Amino acid sequence: MTFQREKQSVSASDLLAALADGEDIQLTGCTITGVLDVNRLFDPAEKFRTEALVVRSAEKTRLLTFAQSMVFDKCIFEENVVFTGPWSEPESVTVQFESDVIFNSSVFKAQTRFRNALFQGTAGFDGCTFVGVVTFKNAVFAKDAKFRTVVCEGYSLFGSAVFNASARFANTLFAKGANFGDVRFMGPVDFGGVYSSSRAVPVYDSVFFGRQNYGEDESFWRFVKQSAQEAGYYHLAGECFYSERCAGLWQKLRGPAYDNLPPAKKLMRFVLAIRLLPEFIFGRMLFGYGERPARVLAASALIILFCAVIFSLPNSLVYHNGIATDASFFRGLYFSTITFTTLGYGDLYPDPGGFCRVVAMVEAVAGGCLMALFVVCLAKRFSRG
Repeated sequence: MTFQREKQSVSASDLLAALADGEDIQLTGCTITGVLDVNRLFDPAEKFRTEALVVRSAEKTRLLTFAQSMVFDKCIFEENVVFTGPWSEPESVTVQFESDVIFNSSVFKAQTRFRNALFQGTAGFDGCTFVGVVTFKNAVFAKDAKFRTVVCEGYSLFGSAVFNASARFANTLFAKGANFGDVRFMGPVDFGGVYSSSRAVPVYDSVFFGRQNYGEDESFWRFVKQSAQEAGYYHLAGECFYSERCAGLWQKLRGPAYDNLPPAKKLMRFVLAIRLLPEFIFGRMLFGYGERPARVLAASALIILFCAVIFSLPNSLVYHNGIATDASFFRGLYFSTITFTTLGYGDLYPDPGGFCRVVAMVEAVAGGCLMALFVVCLAKRFSRG
């Protein structure tokens, strides 16, 4: 049986009764009045028929399973929508949706709570508007989760949620911020065009991306970066920029539709990825995309010390009058430093007949490049904002 209505006013009590009877839900353009709270099903005073409900009870919790499909297209929920336990005991009820649950283009005028919910089918919230607080904390999405072009006017809680398939948040507005702490994104992720209008930086502590080596986290870090920059947290914005660029490098490496390619074409992609080697070595590892100046200093120190060892060998250096120097690490370090910095006092020269001249040339070029990179790093970090 199907509970089907179109452009009508439907009471939450009638809807709960249909859910308790196991009927499929098909509402289009309807207005749901009253509190849609599954906890009412367990209240003896409400007198719902619950013989068809699938409920498994443990010591302090209930697992309530809805096997039917639910479609709420362009509906308006006037009051709270609660598919979890009450505020005082949020862990007391877990709701499991075995079929697709679609709320596309619906408006939730009060609180919306799907805490601990288990979505076994597609969870569709495309185009929805959440006026109050919305929570999907600890929710598990087994299939696609669609939150595209959603407007969240209140605070949004996704903490500790698990997205086992794709998570699509493209062009969504988090007006008062969002919490993605401890969230696990196991599949493809899309945060393209997501923004926050209140300069609230989203919480992302311990967020995990199962496909990080595919670059799936690039759009997420771009969202956090933009929010941090607008809020004036420029150091955080720089760290997110670094994560974004690292993810972008992985995307360039694998390319589009990588999983669908035959093994031969996957191998060819990796062979052609040799063109990314300069960006990987200099952009990411050495330069840190402008966010890791300490790496430039460390590389400079290593080059100076390595060349100092070579210049401290016997007969590696000569004085300006042509007399060879004795072996001395300090003298080698001195010459290596002035060569790296392209200072060159002229009191010492590399041996004309040895390979030290080649070492000196390479060190001078490396020194000029690394000093320029260091200046760029500092300018980028201190001029941001």
